[in-house]
Amino acid sequence: MASQKRPNILMVVADDLGFSDIGCFGSEISTPNLDAIASKGLRFTDFHAAAACSPSRAMILTGTDHHIAGLGNLIEWTNISGQNGPKGGKLDTAPQRGMPGYEGYLNERVVALPELLRDAGYLTLMSGKWHLGLTPDRSPKARGFTRSFAHLPACSNHYGFEPQLQGQDKIPEFMTMSFIALHSEDGEYVKKLPDGWYSSDGYGDKMVQYLQERQEGSDKDKPFFAYLPFTAPHWPLQAPREYIQKYKGMYKDGPDVLRQQRLQSLKKMGLVPQDAEPHPVVADEVKPWTELTSEEQAKSSRAMEIFAAMVECIDANVGKVVSYLEKTGELDNTFVCFMSDNGAEGAAYEAYPIVQGTMLQHLQKYYDNSLENLGAGNSFIWYGPRWAQAATAPSRLYKAYTTEGGVRVPFLAKWPTGLADKSAANGGITHKFSTVMDLTPTILEMAGVKHPAPSYQGREVVPVRGKSMLPFIQGKDDKVHEDEFVNGWETCGRAAVRKGDWKIVFVPKPKGPERWQLYNLKNDPGEIYDLAEKEPERMKQLLKLWDQYVVETGTVPLAPELGEWMELMEEQMKEDVWMEYEYWKEGAREDPKSFQKQPWRWQREVKQI
Repeated sequence: MASQKRPNILMVVADDLGFSDIGCFGSEISTPNLDAIASKGLRFTDFHAAAACSPSRAMILTGTDHHIAGLGNLIEWTNISGQNGPKGGKLDTAPQRGMPGYEGYLNERVVALPELLRDAGYLTLMSGKWHLGLTPDRSPKARGFTRSFAHLPACSNHYGFEPQLQGQDKIPEFMTMSFIALHSEDGEYVKKLPDGWYSSDGYGDKMVQYLQERQEGSDKDKPFFAYLPFTAPHWPLQAPREYIQKYKGMYKDGPDVLRQQRLQSLKKMGLVPQDAEPHPVVADEVKPWTELTSEEQAKSSRAMEIFAAMVECIDANVGKVVSYLEKTGELDNTFVCFMSDNGAEGAAYEAYPIVQGTMLQHLQKYYDNSLENLGAGNSFIWYGPRWAQAATAPSRLYKAYTTEGGVRVPFLAKWPTGLADKSAANGGITHKFSTVMDLTPTILEMAGVKHPAPSYQGREVVPVRGKSMLPFIQGKDDKVHEDEFVNGWETCGRAAVRKGDWKIVFVPKPKGPERWQLYNLKNDPGEIYDLAEKEPERMKQLLKLWDQYVVETGTVPLAPELGEWMELMEEQMKEDVWMEYEYWKEGAREDPKSFQKQPWRWQREVKQI
């Protein structure tokens, strides 16, 4: 590197942001701060995460596969059978409960990036969503963050609103882990959020506070690692009114029109091929736009307006932090990157068996989902599969699916001055493959830190599976990964393996045929034309690579087509007992004794294929 001073790191993660949801990736949503960062760096069009949030976050912070790191699946889905899909889905998550790699928190087999940077003299700061453990001994503080203000569960009310239940009413099962804004600061539970709380503003302000304290204190000369993972734009869709008003009427023509506009913009910007054919929209569980009543259209388009407002508010808070770094002279020496943790969230939860009935009744009783009130703290909505697929086009499907719509995410990066080749520092675009697992080795190399595998502080740890981007961005190599790289994905019985341009995908019913399909992504980025019958030898080769991925990562298959190496054990965890503590139950947050993890332990032998 040109300078002897080690670079700072600012890593920003959005929650459920689609591929084309920011301006520099073809969106109509106003994101001037992210666009400005991209103009000084590089945009990646073939960058991949896991298909869901906590698995991706585990990979971001460890550089290895989420099945190894303890987040083999969203633990909220594994915990209760039937939460993982709409009507027609039959996969049972019971075989994963309690298995190694499915602990539901960042386990001891991995060493976290902030641990290594802290040990190397970095000041490690976090403000935002954790989702990698709920108890103090699983908190950001326990995994290397010097200062942390952490949203612990998967999602919550962005305003911290909680309805006062009447009589014998209870929180519906599906909502228990999705409405309480449970936070910790430096490992201690936050009893009350600040007045006027809104998630994105709160996280941006807290990060600026931590950086100010560094500037004014004894840590001023330390390089910093600042992790800023938002909970937006994850549902419930809520945003400050001043942002929502900017988008009034913008989406009145519906998601199909927006999808075409976004796709044309992507092509014009050179982010997708000019001849890219979009996968047809898959949304049988909801009515087409033309069949909605005028009131239904108004509410649906308002949901998208709120989503756009949430994205703009993220951008404003990124700008808040970047402006502070610029003012203090730190920005030029800071690696800034931004990404989403998975594809856009397209679930039509109203079609999920676990949501129907009690949850919808609860929303009608305790929330105000009138058109005028949508976006407020006491509203609770999502926007569904058609709007999501406007953001993932030309790709197939969305979050939770291992199709490109679920795992291909926007990624942009600005490098410290003098570190990158000119082609990577002037608003360029790369179509080379890379993944979130590449971030840890990239940052470690920039910081001059060696990964300690096979051991760390007396325990055995796994090496990274990702690869440093530095040789690529410095112009020493023309790609991050070799041409015939191999990468696997699995989330809740949806699976994929990619080797170079070829990819096999397994999507269970009702969203897929429940058999392996084969695609050439170079010719067919939308995953439309299944070549399994035309290319049987290639299919066999990729299926062998899938078997290898399962063994290497400890993936527990949920469908016979994915393998049968794991068998259900008598001592396996039962349904609905995984939680380290049940913070949503009455009095739980006031009783420290309830904040104790369950003493579950499992051992098993993994059969070799």
